Amino acid sequence: MKSININDYRKTEYPIDDMFLSRWSPRSFAEKEVDEETLMTVFDASRWAPSAMNKQPWRFIIARTEEDRKKFHSFIMDGNLAWCTKVPAFALLISDTEAGGSHAFDTGTAWGFLSLQAMKKGLITHAMGGFYRDKAREVLNIPEQYEIHAVVAIGYQDEKEKLEEKLQERELPSDRRPLTETVMEGEFRA
Repeated sequence: MKSININDYRKTEYPIDDMFLSRWSPRSFAEKEVDEETLMTVFDASRWAPSAMNKQPWRFIIARTEEDRKKFHSFIMDGNLAWCTKVPAFALLISDTEAGGSHAFDTGTAWGFLSLQAMKKGLITHAMGGFYRDKAREVLNIPEQYEIHAVVAIGYQDEKEKLEEKLQERELPSDRRPLTETVMEGEFRA
């Protein structure tokens, strides 16, 4: 598999650790199972994310058997299903709304920890918002007190040429907006 030179696609404005540039969201997954220890290491890292009052509102419903992956396929939208049928493991990120107003923020932080640990273990992750939340709630028996956030594909990267042609051109790390458009000092500026 050809290696991507991340510096051809991403440039920092200040010195940061390379892991932040190296993590991106490929779509080409190899049909290779992720062993128990490697997968659970990724989730163990996520549980160390900070949370308001240490409530740890995040939960992950995982699918790694063929039967469970098919359940996930039933609520993933066609645009994502076009590339994710070979994914060996999925996680649905949900949060307990009874944990308070920061439950979604805290769950996003846990996802960030998960994605970085996955990269450190040689895995790729791709978070998806393109799925039917109501159907996921029904299929996976999720109580109403849990907000449903994202489906995350977890596995090993494969050649981009194994994707449909229209997806191959998107199989590159994306850049980010300039820091000056993200950080505002003193007050909001459009």
